[in-house]
Amino acid sequence: MEEEDHSVDSAVRGKSTASSRFWKVAPGYLIAIACLVWIFHDIRIRELTNSMTSINWWWVVGAVLFDTLSYVFQGMRWSLLLHPLGRVSAVRATEAVYAGLFVNEMLPMRLGEVLRIYLVSRWIDARFAAVIPSLLVERFFDGVWLALTFGITVFAVPLPQYLVDAEWILGLAALVATLLFVYLVFRKKPVGAPEPVEGWRRWRPIRWVAGLFDKVAGGVRDIGRSRFFYSSFAISLFLLLGQVVSYWLVMLAFGLKLSFWHGAAIFLIVHVGTALPGAPSNVGTYQFFTVVGLTLFGIDKTLATSFSIVVFFILTIPLWGIGMLVFGRLGLSLKKVRTEIAALTQNGTQLEAD
Repeated sequence: MEEEDHSVDSAVRGKSTASSRFWKVAPGYLIAIACLVWIFHDIRIRELTNSMTSINWWWVVGAVLFDTLSYVFQGMRWSLLLHPLGRVSAVRATEAVYAGLFVNEMLPMRLGEVLRIYLVSRWIDARFAAVIPSLLVERFFDGVWLALTFGITVFAVPLPQYLVDAEWILGLAALVATLLFVYLVFRKKPVGAPEPVEGWRRWRPIRWVAGLFDKVAGGVRDIGRSRFFYSSFAISLFLLLGQVVSYWLVMLAFGLKLSFWHGAAIFLIVHVGTALPGAPSNVGTYQFFTVVGLTLFGIDKTLATSFSIVVFFILTIPLWGIGMLVFGRLGLSLKKVRTEIAALTQNGTQLEAD
């Protein structure tokens, strides 16, 4: 009887978990469907297919090369940012980056970020939470360079006022992030016995969050004071430039006669527009923001839709291929990854630092 009750409880928990997972990913899929419906509802199918037949594949080779190099730079940067915690070679860090990107392409909610933290934490025998600061510093670097590039682009090409306003907001966010980063780097460590915890601060979730913040802040401080900090910040520029150049080269391959700065503007619109987690590979939102960006500069919607499909596959298929090779090399599978990530996200103690 006890075994039957246990099996019933397991089934109920399984259904509850599946239902919870569905409601987490459903909004992303609904947005993707809505974007695709808007993109395809009034295009001319014959013109859509005809525009795909005159691609210059030499430009495509260059685009794939620059896109691949951008993720190699990301691996190099992450290797440097991890130095205060442990030594991870640039090759290993790049493998973890590609493994994470592959999971992001296959599964929703950007679970690949969790995977690459998990992989590195195993390689250097560190707690999961101890690796998180390196990703936060990555996002900080990306935000600063993104704001600077967007600011230059605003002066290089005419943009609608709402995009100019968005650049100001992005710049303000980058400034706030910089001030917060400086505060964390120069924040003094508490000396002596900790102060007694009183009142609402004694509540366990509050204490857990406060403890995790202190650990993360300590990790950010160590990175900010590392001798590799400035070199990793400089590498971040090459990461962004590689992605911008690869996107623009696909535009040239497709026959779109737009300048580099036009390509940068459209890439930045897509990059910011797909920042939030959505459907796997950002299907739907990627095409939507590509079409929006191109139509801003007078490109016909049918032609823009055709390009959005072409650029997606040209820059995504190599990532799938490299990701599969890395998965094979690391002995991973999507089923195993989902199991490991589920264990991490369901057990909060796994995320705590010592």
